[in-house]
Amino acid sequence: MHHEALLSLGLLVIVTKLAEGVFRRLRLNAIVAYVTAGLLLGPVMELSGVWSIDSSGHLELLLTLGVFIFFFLIGLDEIDISSFMATLRGHYFLTAILSVILSMGISMLVTTDWVFDFGLSLNFTEAVALAGVLSMTSLGIVAKVLSDEGRLKEPLGLQIFTVVVIAEVITLLLIGFSIGEHAHELSVTGILILLGKIAGFAVVSWVLSSRVLPPMVSLLQRLIQVPQLSLGLLIGILFLMVYGAELMGLHGSLGALLFGAALSGLSYQARREIIPGLRSVAEGFFVPLFFASAGLHFSFSFVTLNPWTMLALALVPLIGNFIGAFIGAYVARLTVPYAVASGLMGKGVAEIALLLVLWETGTIDEVVFSFLVLVMFCYILFMPPVITFAVGRASRKPDLPTHLDDIPSGVVGFALDNITVDHILDRSHNHPGPSVTVREFTERWIVPHQHDYVVAEKGAFVGVVSLEMLRYLPKGAWGRTPLNDVLRTQSPTAGPDEHVEDVLHRMSENSVSVIPIVEEDSDKFLGAVTSNDIVELMTQEATGAH
Repeated sequence: MHHEALLSLGLLVIVTKLAEGVFRRLRLNAIVAYVTAGLLLGPVMELSGVWSIDSSGHLELLLTLGVFIFFFLIGLDEIDISSFMATLRGHYFLTAILSVILSMGISMLVTTDWVFDFGLSLNFTEAVALAGVLSMTSLGIVAKVLSDEGRLKEPLGLQIFTVVVIAEVITLLLIGFSIGEHAHELSVTGILILLGKIAGFAVVSWVLSSRVLPPMVSLLQRLIQVPQLSLGLLIGILFLMVYGAELMGLHGSLGALLFGAALSGLSYQARREIIPGLRSVAEGFFVPLFFASAGLHFSFSFVTLNPWTMLALALVPLIGNFIGAFIGAYVARLTVPYAVASGLMGKGVAEIALLLVLWETGTIDEVVFSFLVLVMFCYILFMPPVITFAVGRASRKPDLPTHLDDIPSGVVGFALDNITVDHILDRSHNHPGPSVTVREFTERWIVPHQHDYVVAEKGAFVGVVSLEMLRYLPKGAWGRTPLNDVLRTQSPTAGPDEHVEDVLHRMSENSVSVIPIVEEDSDKFLGAVTSNDIVELMTQEATGAH
């Protein structure tokens, strides 16, 4: 038994990585390589009658661990809670929520028997879970397409990316509601209990990741000095969090996702010390095995599926994605709705992972699972050119915005690796003093796309003035009211050597668009950085002007 599992494991690891190398040369997604490797070593070898891998016992445990690590990485890389909260009143959130609601509604025409019975035999919560997977947008696919085309740092690309981030978070949470032990308890009380469990679990995850884990790792490293201690602690805590989620009746993948999202707020330095080891283990071992298991579980019995069911499962959710996103972008008055809608049609990667979860929980059977994996293959192969064409055509429109001042700061953190505040700080920029009147300030100091302003005097930070606060001051008093009377003295600060990504997190958490930069030792005021400075930096890099 053990030697069979070791043989299967060794072959899977070798073949998946070799396949990844071949597929990358063909400019194909690595996930396709992993699933194809599993398909070759599983169903194809079984058809040949020679030998095939049996994914049971010890091997199945490793494949299951890959599920949790994959969703942990999704939470870590793609979900920024502070940025998500910052979008709740904006038009990007409106676009995303309308897109999710409408596309899921259209997908549920297939997963339920409301209009026509396609023979899936799902109860309501199972239908919601499958509809969520079918209507989901894969951020990894969209980000890669935009990045390859040089659009990820342009205004249109940022709009699409922001909407996809928000839509993916909403959809993942909706799917999380629909799987686990609570799945059949559809009642107001059951839903409220579920929401309470998720909220409680999220709070515990945040406390552990921000208040317990970093200082604990730092202390233990000084006391014990064991190599890779932080990696071992992180993996151990991850599996304990998964166990805790399962104990509460939540699915383990949701627990891993929420724990990863909680860790996304770690400082750059902490992430650099803790995360790389886990990422190496995940991307080199667990994640390839996990996606290879989709190929191992693939069955050619999908050909027995009703042709109309095949057509509906393949096309209706995709069309629903476009319609929902187009209506959402149009209602929210985003630029070029068809480009935004096309961007939300990027699908395939996270969906395969979620299909595995639905198959393991018994929500869908082997026939439906196999057909949908094949559909996701097609999405991964054919949707990127569609997105490229739509975004390229939209980018030629003359009326596109050249500047965006409403992109959540945390959303752009993906492009700021290794950039410090000193790279973008203008030390020669003048700032108003506390004795300047409100009228003089509004006439001389206000610039477009900026809502908060730092007040300084004689090399010292004094406070921050917000334009929103000036609305409550009668205009007749503007000429005799100094800024010192309307500013707030409490504000987060940053040092010139801090990483911009950390500063963006701090600004987002405190809901400010400007942050004073001071010397760490003397508190001498050096200047200020705004969230617009970050977006402009990204745009300059994208156009080669920086």
